[in-house]
Amino acid sequence: MKQLVLVAGHFTPSNLAAVHRARLWAQHLPELGWQPTVITTHHRHYEEALDWELNALVAADVRVIRTPAVPTRPVRWIGDIGVRALPFHYRAISRLARRGEIDFLHITVPSHYSALLGRMVHAAHGVPFGIDYIDPWVHEWPGTERHFSKAWTSARLGEALEPWAVRDAALITGVAPLYYEDVLERNPDLRGRAVTAAMPYGGSELDFEAVRRAPADNPIFDPEDGLFHAVYAGAMLPRAYAVLDRFFEAVAALRAREPEVARRLRLHFVGTGSSPSDPEGHNVRPYIERHSLQALADEHPMRVPYLQVLTMLTQASATLILGSTERHYTPSKAFQAVLARRPVLALLHRESTAARILEDARAATVVRLEADDLPDPQILADTLATFIRGRSYDPDAVDWQAFEQHSARASARALATALDQAIGAA
Repeated sequence: MKQLVLVAGHFTPSNLAAVHRARLWAQHLPELGWQPTVITTHHRHYEEALDWELNALVAADVRVIRTPAVPTRPVRWIGDIGVRALPFHYRAISRLARRGEIDFLHITVPSHYSALLGRMVHAAHGVPFGIDYIDPWVHEWPGTERHFSKAWTSARLGEALEPWAVRDAALITGVAPLYYEDVLERNPDLRGRAVTAAMPYGGSELDFEAVRRAPADNPIFDPEDGLFHAVYAGAMLPRAYAVLDRFFEAVAALRAREPEVARRLRLHFVGTGSSPSDPEGHNVRPYIERHSLQALADEHPMRVPYLQVLTMLTQASATLILGSTERHYTPSKAFQAVLARRPVLALLHRESTAARILEDARAATVVRLEADDLPDPQILADTLATFIRGRSYDPDAVDWQAFEQHSARASARALATALDQAIGAA
């Protein structure tokens, strides 16, 4: 059994989405010849709400090492968990390296600053390493255009640090190829030297089995009230608001044209706030109010426990996926939506790999878009009306064999293959 150390700045019981990257890999890697050890930060240093039930979803044979970090109280000098935990993660990894307990080190980012650990450990101990891009490191996002702002400074730091961090990498992975393609363009030596591989988070049937055995509470809606409840669960990306606004335009158009259909609709946006733990951090509510849709839509901005989200998805009339105008975005929520075995309406960028996956598996109604080509509100209203009226969804009609290629187990299999190749080339 080869030994893999996975660095995850946040891990269970943190309720952040990135937690599930390392968790799902660790769930399946042992059956593929790799024994994972997760290096993470002790939960007392997390600033988000904790979801203790997530610990039960971590495979029993996974070793988890939780390190200290620079505290944020009483003075919060640094917020980023990767920076605060960097020296402590390095010491923990070095101890394993000195004992010969690492064959490969793979670092999930964000936190992007954790990527620095790979080259540091490689230089000190000769351990081959890789970096997994859950999100791109060097890219422009809203706020980076303002010089000397926090976003601008972060972007400039990324431009300076990423070339150093990736220089000796043996493996570069990501949620989809577009997540790391620009890394290869900026660092052309990586193409000929590093193994590359793309794999989505994938969906875990084991997680849904846990929910079906013991459903969590659903405080958001009553699934038995005869209304059409559609749930969007998870954070809103900065460049998703144009898609959200266009979607609400379509809902308003549907209400004007077919009030009887619209009257049944209830849209629930859960965990979409500006902060995981701020009950007043509404991001979606201003758009709801702009289109006067308060009777049809609501926002619950705080992040809710993971198993509660899965319960809501299984009890909803449908799942809503709103993508970004950024072409690389491949939402992990797409896989959870399909495994909930409920109808799915997805608005995704034309080049998003999630759009192709959902269409190939016949698992969703997909509306494709681009930044300069959002769907016409009237046409989208037609699609929405048909979707609400639809009685044709049948989970047995989904091509589960095609979807299995993108499961959490398949993702772990792709990683294991890439790790074997990277070890061979190192």
